[in-house]
Amino acid sequence: MATPDLSKLKIDRNTSAPAGSPRKTRRRWLKIGAAVLILGAVGFAVAKRFGSAPTVETATVAMAYPSQNYTLLNATGYAVAQRKAAVSSKATGKLEWLGVLEGSRVKKDELIARLENKDVSASLGQAAANVGVAQANLEQGMAELRDAENALKRSQELLAQKFISNSAHDATLARYNKAKAAISGYRAAIAAAQANRQVAQVALDQTLIRAPFDGVILTKNANVGDNITPFSSATDSKGAVVTIADMETLEVEADVAESNLAKIKIDQPSEIQLEAFPDLRLAGVVSRMVPTVDRSKATLLVKVRFVERDPRVLPDMSAKVAFLSRAVPQDERKPVTAVQPAAITERGGRKVVFAVQDDKVRQIPVKVGKKIGELLEVQGIKAGDKVVLKPGDKLQDGGAVSLAKK
Repeated sequence: MATPDLSKLKIDRNTSAPAGSPRKTRRRWLKIGAAVLILGAVGFAVAKRFGSAPTVETATVAMAYPSQNYTLLNATGYAVAQRKAAVSSKATGKLEWLGVLEGSRVKKDELIARLENKDVSASLGQAAANVGVAQANLEQGMAELRDAENALKRSQELLAQKFISNSAHDATLARYNKAKAAISGYRAAIAAAQANRQVAQVALDQTLIRAPFDGVILTKNANVGDNITPFSSATDSKGAVVTIADMETLEVEADVAESNLAKIKIDQPSEIQLEAFPDLRLAGVVSRMVPTVDRSKATLLVKVRFVERDPRVLPDMSAKVAFLSRAVPQDERKPVTAVQPAAITERGGRKVVFAVQDDKVRQIPVKVGKKIGELLEVQGIKAGDKVVLKPGDKLQDGGAVSLAKK
């Protein structure tokens, strides 16, 4: 009996499994499962990192004025100069010289412009010369009167001594009376000549345009070479040369609804805020109330006078007026830092706020002051910071947050 060949029963481990075998398929599914587990772990970590950040509402720390506690009513209006003039001349002529620009400050009676005036200047010279002629005639008449008076005295002496006749004396007396009467005529001629000189002087003065009061030039309405015709609208002519305003008479004119008139009275303290300078608050007082109601708007015009003045205040600037229950104390004139009361909470027995920086919160201890309107005065944070409103008990220093969309 032959011995069987057992070498054919040996397993060749170096031979790869054929494609599509169960073993190959199992390895592929193991790899896919591992990748799924890794992605799931990463997703869980991301969800844990970002999904746990609470969504919070924020408010911005602001600067508030304590005067809000005394405000009874707010109104809007404009700064208006109560003394304002369009400066021109009664004379008609060509503008020869202009000595001011917009913004120039002038004093009362200061020369600001001049029209061509050679003709009226010549007339003034002629009138002045006529005054001189009349005065010379008076001097000549006075000399004649003195001579006639001396002759009359001699004639009276001679007549008393019977050295001359009565007719000769009468002729001397007539000469004296004539010289005396001529003096009155000469004086009247001087008065007439002086009046003519005054007329010529007025005509010359009318070509010189002067400031009617202390003020500031607002607009320049004409240029050198323009024809000035103040009482006419002739072609290519101008009326006013400049417009001037007295800045000391600036007031704010505000419209107040009829329903709020009970809250306002004369001499009531006010605070004026200009749109151009939001940080500028000026003390004011109600100067008068125009006794006429605007039917179309159901408002009354109230004029508020500046108690404090600032050179930056210009006519026609927009302004807000706060009518106060009493004047603001000097120590409450400056703004203070304030937040909404909902932003303040307690941690460890201290008042704190949570400021948001780079999607994280930072716990800041604060000192709370008095209430200003709807805000609370605080110290320890600065204006512009964002703080969390209604911070929950779970919110901690350094914790991540996400901001609620507004």
